[in-house]
Amino acid sequence: MKKKTVQHPKSSAGTHPKIENVNIKSVVVLATPDALHQELPLTPKAVRTVSAARRTIAAILEGKDPRQLAIVGPCSLHNLAAAEDYAARLHRLAKELDETLCIVMRVYFEKPRSILGWKGLINDPYLDDTFKMEDGLRMARAFLLRLAERGLAAATEVLDTLTPQYLGDLFAWSAIGARTAESQTHREIASGISTPVGFKNATDGSLEAAINGIKTAAGEHHFLGVTAEGLPAIFATAGNPHSHIVLRGGARANYDSASIAECEDALAAAGLPSAIVVDCSHANSRKKPERQGLVLRDLLSQIENGNRSIRGFMLESFLEWGSQPIPEDKSKLRPGMSVTDPCIDWDTTEKLLREAATRLAARPRR
Repeated sequence: MKKKTVQHPKSSAGTHPKIENVNIKSVVVLATPDALHQELPLTPKAVRTVSAARRTIAAILEGKDPRQLAIVGPCSLHNLAAAEDYAARLHRLAKELDETLCIVMRVYFEKPRSILGWKGLINDPYLDDTFKMEDGLRMARAFLLRLAERGLAAATEVLDTLTPQYLGDLFAWSAIGARTAESQTHREIASGISTPVGFKNATDGSLEAAINGIKTAAGEHHFLGVTAEGLPAIFATAGNPHSHIVLRGGARANYDSASIAECEDALAAAGLPSAIVVDCSHANSRKKPERQGLVLRDLLSQIENGNRSIRGFMLESFLEWGSQPIPEDKSKLRPGMSVTDPCIDWDTTEKLLREAATRLAARPRR
């Protein structure tokens, strides 16, 4: 679709100062979500992959499936060829460890920034400040389709409020990040999203925003949005029955048994089920990839000792260890190394997941 740039008209005859869009340089019209869906439609295999994964994740969160949910993948995707390589490896491992782990690939196309920086593949797919977002949306949807066709489910973070209209049908799990857990807009969107949704605790480690988000997302809401045809509309939601908490640490780590017990108590006091997913990265590992394994092993020990509220974990993982800055010369980028938070490498990922599967297989089944 040829992009159309809309120039804002000047104020008439200079009689009134311009008071709208004062700081907008230009507006580029995008293809509608429906147009992108028609260009890159769901296939029967993709529908089966996504539907089955959503059902499994819901059953794990409800305690009906004894497996652990494992959300594993890069902090962000910047090179889709490397991501395809990673996905192929993860899919093979997921099939092998299916008895104890439900492995879902972390596929984050958008990145929140505290100040400035690269905002992800959708926002700037060529990493060159050209911001060709329609290309980014098309590349993202095509990648997700290939993933689902392969049989590997995907997880993401809901950041931009319009993106789910373009890509939401291809995700099996969604997160509301620590910075947006208090956002009423994101809570309302979570109430209508078709996937289970995890609310992360706040960046200071407090649980209140996440718990309030879970309760809010479980309720019915009415809010303004845009349809798949690109029309403004009022959306009415039924509420999300599978919203839950994700512990990512804060001023201190919160994966230890005392923190898990504190979270269980807070959920019970709020009248919510004890379904906890733990992020082994971010503040829980102090963004040091070598600590992710320590976090995961602590969780496994808690499960072996009888904990039944820990339902899953997250690992930030890519082909290569660590992270890299985005250089001026893009040819110097390492395709399999993160350009955002540092990740563990593939060999470490495989060892950790195999260890988790072995230890989980030996525990008493709940």
